[in-house]
Amino acid sequence: MTSSDYTPPKIWEWKSANGGTFANINRPIAGATSDKELPIGKHPIQLYSLGTPNGVKVTVMLEELLAAGHSGAEYDAWLIRIQDGDQFGSGFVDINPNSKIPAMVDRSGDAPQRVFESGAILLYLAEKFGAFLPAEHGKRTECLSWLFWQMGSAPYLGGGFGHFYAYAPMKIEYCIDRFAMEVKRQLDVLDRQLANNEFIIGSEYTIADIAIWSWY
Repeated sequence: MTSSDYTPPKIWEWKSANGGTFANINRPIAGATSDKELPIGKHPIQLYSLGTPNGVKVTVMLEELLAAGHSGAEYDAWLIRIQDGDQFGSGFVDINPNSKIPAMVDRSGDAPQRVFESGAILLYLAEKFGAFLPAEHGKRTECLSWLFWQMGSAPYLGGGFGHFYAYAPMKIEYCIDRFAMEVKRQLDVLDRQLANNEFIIGSEYTIADIAIWSWY
């Protein structure tokens, strides 16, 4: 099909057949689709996640905090099965209105604090425990620049190349090739940054490394 063969519909409507493997999570609506409360464990931090690149970031961060001696980082981890629609349950939507993993609740304070989006969770934990985030303004800025670089780049890697190469119901050469070039460009960015640095921003291990490692 060429571009001239395609006529956009007046209204795009959801069709599960067009979603491929992940049709269940490719809906054009937000909000809960079922009443389902989330479990709550005994530790201060409750993590609701899955072993995806974004989900793994928070688990790595919490384990690094515990290894560094921060006992307040003890947590309960609960599996959210996104292909079964767990993220559309009312309890999860209350924590993350965007219905994406990971999501976290910190119950160590006077009132529970929800945090969603993997980058926001990493930053929240780094500030809460004073770890893996430089205190000096310039280094902190560099760290956050790379943290947000990862957040902005990952959709091209996962939802772009990964989707069209591995999960799309049909192989579209143009899409695969286009996103493949972007993935190679991103890897070149990292290769150049790490050529003379032990870690992303230099000699210090930070949340930028944690965020980038899970994807690349």
